[in-house]
Amino acid sequence: MGRKRLITDSYPVVKRREGPAGHTKGELAPELGEEPRPLSVDEAELELLRQFDLAWQYGPCTGITRLQRWHRAEQMGLEPPPEVRQVLQTHPGDPRFQYSLWHVYPL
Repeated sequence: MGRKRLITDSYPVVKRREGPAGHTKGELAPELGEEPRPLSVDEAELELLRQFDLAWQYGPCTGITRLQRWHRAEQMGLEPPPEVRQVLQTHPGDPRFQYSLWHVYPL
């Protein structure tokens, strides 16, 4: 019997080159000549709230508003970010700000 066949016998080994400096895997490169646009105030505030939704240390966020979650975390001594509360209080009637990422999905 001959030697045991390896997968590299059928498929050549291909060495991957390093990407350009500053480029990380999974990141899309910006178009040439295109500058990344700065986030508007609303977009920056919504991103802050999304990060709050994804922070597991403040407990679950489904079934309650972000402000209720913030108050619950404060009562439990978890020290939620005060800037989250400020953002929520500046947009009291806007559902984009008041409800978590998951509010559109049924429980």
